[in-house]
Amino acid sequence: MPPIPLPNRVVSSLTVGLVGTASKLFLSLACTTKVSGLEHLYEAWKEEHRQGKGIITVANHISVMDEPLMWGILPLRSFFRDRTSRWTLGAQDIMYTNKLLSSFFNNGKCVETVRGAGIYQSAIDFAIQRLDTGDWVHLFPQGFVRQETLGPPIKRLKWGVGRMLAECKHTPTVIPIWINGFEQVMPENRGFPKFLPRPGANISISIGDPTNLTMQLHEQRKKLWTGDEYSKNIHSFHSETTAIIERALDELGHKAVSST
Repeated sequence: MPPIPLPNRVVSSLTVGLVGTASKLFLSLACTTKVSGLEHLYEAWKEEHRQGKGIITVANHISVMDEPLMWGILPLRSFFRDRTSRWTLGAQDIMYTNKLLSSFFNNGKCVETVRGAGIYQSAIDFAIQRLDTGDWVHLFPQGFVRQETLGPPIKRLKWGVGRMLAECKHTPTVIPIWINGFEQVMPENRGFPKFLPRPGANISISIGDPTNLTMQLHEQRKKLWTGDEYSKNIHSFHSETTAIIERALDELGHKAVSST
């Protein structure tokens, strides 16, 4: 794939803003929504804490509507600002099947990602560039929707997040998120009409404290050697950092499930 260009800022802001507003209305009017830990994301947004560092949020993936509906918990103004609206990776075979959809998702700050193409592809390159400018990148690092097991443990995560952590200039703030209930909005066995979200879901979103997780990942980054030794150890780094994030998500998931 060729390098991924940035969308027009005005069109992108309007697209993200309108979709975010619709998501907020749906969660407010059509669902029962419980949120915990939102202050951790707010704290990460503060410019005095970012200092050129990006933000990575990682979540379990249980519905095709997780993104963008989960962000309906955020304040309206956040959807219209670059620094408080996320970039996210989106599957080419689902979201980029024609020019109209491609344009819509590109303007919605989605990044076309080729499943099966590995971690050395344009989507990961682009995400690293965004992190280096201090932006926020959201990931569903399972790489697919998994409704057959809605609680932890989460299935093994893809190593793309490990590459991002290895190659971005500064250790980003990494925030785990556990979601429940979106499988009621878009169950995999839904009948007609398949494209409409179902109201009445009981949604819960738990946002974890990033402090210890980010510190662990920063220590792993410090262990990377330079020169030839870097190339020898890089695959172990991808594996180890991804495993650390996986454990953090599982831990958050157990807490979230036990509190419901």
